[in-house]
Amino acid sequence: MATRSFELVQEVARTGTFERQGSTFRSWVEDREHARFPAEAGRYHVYVSRACPWSHRVILARTIKRLEAVIGISYVHPFRDSRGWAFPGGEYVDRAEGSAFLAEAYERARPGNTDRISVPVLWDTHERVIVNNESADIVRMLNDAFARWASPVDLYPEPLRPAIEAINDWVYRDINNGVYRAGFAATQDAYDRAFDALFASLDRAEALLATRRYLTGSSLTEADWRLWVTLVRFDRVYHTHFRCNGRRVADYPNLWGFTRELYQRPGVAETIAWDEILKHYYTTHDMLNPKRLIPRGPIAIDFSAPHDRERLTSAAP
Repeated sequence: MATRSFELVQEVARTGTFERQGSTFRSWVEDREHARFPAEAGRYHVYVSRACPWSHRVILARTIKRLEAVIGISYVHPFRDSRGWAFPGGEYVDRAEGSAFLAEAYERARPGNTDRISVPVLWDTHERVIVNNESADIVRMLNDAFARWASPVDLYPEPLRPAIEAINDWVYRDINNGVYRAGFAATQDAYDRAFDALFASLDRAEALLATRRYLTGSSLTEADWRLWVTLVRFDRVYHTHFRCNGRRVADYPNLWGFTRELYQRPGVAETIAWDEILKHYYTTHDMLNPKRLIPRGPIAIDFSAPHDRERLTSAAP
C-alpha cells in the first residue's frame, strides 16, 4: 500500500489558503425498486473516526435515527500517520472487510485510487464498494433512505429545507471549515481572513439563538447538529490548536447554552470520545504541534451544567 503524507492530502493554494478537497464518491442509497444501491437492513457499513467532526455528524444521525442494528460501524484509530486512517486492533477493527488501513477500502472500490483517504465512508458490503464519502450526503441518506427501520425524527423536514440549506451554507464555509482554514493557513493574510469570517459567523449564530431555540426556529434539524459538532470541540481544540482564540464558545451565552442542551440530549454524550479527539488533533498535526503535547485546559468546562434553552421553545424564526 502506497503511503502519503498528511500535508499532501491537504490543499493549500498559493495564496496560503486552506482549500478542502471535495468528496469523490457521491452515489446514493435509495429506498425504491431498481435502485443502484437499494436500502436494505444489514447491507451497509460506515467507517468513521470519533475524533472527526465530519464523521461525528454520521455517528449522531445513526444514533438519533436508531439505526444501530441496521447499519454497521467501524472506528478508525484517532492517530493518523503517513499511512492514513488505521485499524490496529482492539476497538479499532474493520468489522466489514478486516483491513489494516482504510486506504485498502478505497483501493478495493477504485483500484489505483489516488484520492484523499477521508472519513466518513458509507460502504456497500454486498458489492464491496464505497457508496459515498461525503458526510452531508450520508446524513441525508440515514434520515431518508432508511426511514422504514428508523425512528420518526426528521432531521431534514420539507418545510424547513430552504432555511436549512441557507444556514448550512455559511455555517460550513465560515465555521465548520472555517476553523480549518484558520488552523492550516500558510500566510498571515489567509489566517486573518479566516479568523474574521469565523468570528463574524459565530456572532451571527449567537444572534439567531438569542431569539429562537434552534437555528431554524423551534425544530431541531441537521443544521443544528452540523454546527454543534464544531462548537463542542471549539474550546478544547480549535481555540488553541487552530489559533481560533478570539473568544471561546463558553463566552457566548446563547451558543454555550445551545451546546450544552444538545450535549445533554439522550445518547449524545456517548458519541463523544474526548481522549480520541484530543489525541487526534494534538498528535497528528506535527506542523502545528511538533512536540505532540496535549493541553490540559480549559479548566472548569461543564457540558452537563443546566441551561435555559426551553424558554425559547415557542420562538418563531
